[in-house]
Amino acid sequence: MKRFIPLGLVTVFILSAIIVAFPKTANAQGAGLVSSVLNRMEKNRASLKSLRAGISMEKYNSQLHDSDKYTGKVLYVPAAGRNANVRIEWQSPQHEVFTVSNGAYTLCRPRLNTCYTGKTAAKQGSNANSVLQFLSMSGAQLKAKFDVQDARDETVWPNISAVHLTLVPKGAASFKYAEVWIDGSGMPVQSKVVEKNDDATTVRLGDIERNVDIPSDQFKPAIDKGVKVIPA
Repeated sequence: MKRFIPLGLVTVFILSAIIVAFPKTANAQGAGLVSSVLNRMEKNRASLKSLRAGISMEKYNSQLHDSDKYTGKVLYVPAAGRNANVRIEWQSPQHEVFTVSNGAYTLCRPRLNTCYTGKTAAKQGSNANSVLQFLSMSGAQLKAKFDVQDARDETVWPNISAVHLTLVPKGAASFKYAEVWIDGSGMPVQSKVVEKNDDATTVRLGDIERNVDIPSDQFKPAIDKGVKVIPA
């Protein structure tokens, strides 16, 4: 279950960096690029009322040199503070529905006729939070949590111009570093979290629709009678 919860909550960690303390290797041009990107991210965060998109995730196992890939759809509506309502419906390789609402999560696996429930606070810091977490972060929060080790222009699939930031945690963290790709509007479109054992999780958003109407019941999945519910 670990791989689904982190994403859903990336799904709510995934997108912080830095104007206060640039590394000595950062030049003036790089510092200016980072400052510009953070300003765009802040404007995007302030204006984002909802999001609907396709989502893909690749989990790389450094010991096996192998990857597992997942695809699906995500719904996201920011709430008070850094909370958010999230729904991720994985369609491949298996059908699973992960929702977050009011600080609680539900993960339903229809093929097992089982749903898992718990509090999101117990799952903070997981790498699935990548892209979606960055959506809720302000520039000040990014500066407080990360140092930027790299900032450059890149093109990501499918031919999207973006700024690539490499973020190193300032304090204790469960991962080594994170990378995030920000498009011209300030939207985080891709993130990668590298664990201390060099395992990595990459999350990508596509076909993004901003500020669309999303019914609130999308974040409260109906659990049929007879479904086994397992609390955390």
